[in-house]
Amino acid sequence: MLDTASLITAVQPAADRLRTLPESALRRGAAAEGLALARELAVRAQRLEFPGHTPLELPDVGVFAVGDQVLVAAHDLAEILRDVDADHELADAVGLVQLATARIAAGATGKR
Repeated sequence: MLDTASLITAVQPAADRLRTLPESALRRGAAAEGLALARELAVRAQRLEFPGHTPLELPDVGVFAVGDQVLVAAHDLAEILRDVDADHELADAVGLVQLATARIAAGATGKR
């Protein structure tokens, strides 16, 4: 069984940041970056769990929910990665989260 703690450890600060940003920062681009991350994590999870099926798109439920969406999508992917024991997929996901965390910070300031 694959240890996916690195993914959760990487995503937690991004989710926390999104949850605590003011609305103005979320609307400047941080929420859009967070939603893009959540959607990509969800797509990766669906492709692993349901190979051969077209992934469904994670809906945009608003700027105030995006931190939760990021965290839930990461936890879903972590669970699936544990089951399929795909360490290369885990490393890719951690890298994706690290890059997205920087984009979220830049989006919060409006400097992308």
